Amino acid sequence: MRNTGLSVRDKLVEKYLDKEPEEKKVKSTNINILLNRIKTNKKNESRKKLYFSAAVSTGLLLFGALIF
Repeated sequence: MRNTGLSVRDKLVEKYLDKEPEEKKVKSTNINILLNRIKTNKKNESRKKLYFSAAVSTGLLLFGALIF
């Protein structure tokens, strides 16, 4: 019979061992991507505010119509 337990254990341990240190990767940022992200975030926030204010005003109108 072949003992496969040892080889499986070795494979599992091998995943967690650091054989070679990772090289430091230089991160570069593209300013255009960041600026576009800011624009889209502002646009989304303004849309959310508009939808919220429309929902609140509609709710107030319906509530006012039910009372009077």
